[in-house]
Amino acid sequence: MKIGVISDTHRYTSIISKAIEVFDKPDLIIHLGDNVQDICSIEKFYKGRIINVRGNCDFSTDVPEERIEDIAGKRFFITHGHRYDVKYDILRIKYRAMELNADVVLFGHSHVSMIDYDEGIWFINPGSPSYPRNGSRSVAVIKIENERINASIKEI
Repeated sequence: MKIGVISDTHRYTSIISKAIEVFDKPDLIIHLGDNVQDICSIEKFYKGRIINVRGNCDFSTDVPEERIEDIAGKRFFITHGHRYDVKYDILRIKYRAMELNADVVLFGHSHVSMIDYDEGIWFINPGSPSYPRNGSRSVAVIKIENERINASIKEI
């Protein structure tokens, strides 16, 4: 299973086709919010399954702020991250992940990419392909094979 993770596209739709190329034929794409309207642009280039949540810049939408998904035998906690103050640290989102018994936490909001493995939980922020705050336009790719998770940040 290959999963492409993208966040904080902020209607910068010209970068989306490049992100799809970097994902290199994913089985699933997950968009972590800001802006949910960008799903329409993703659908122009990708015909597979898309999961998304809304972010703090997504208004008047029925898209949920959080989702729990079982993917390839792993429990994913998917959120934008703004409700957990992820710009400062991941402590609050970590406690929530532990409550939910999550194997993987996907979040954005900070526009800074990161991968961390702590107390049996993967914390993955793909950064932003549109407005990065660490100088690198990025997305994340997660591969799950034989119940093992391999996550990487990919520059665009």
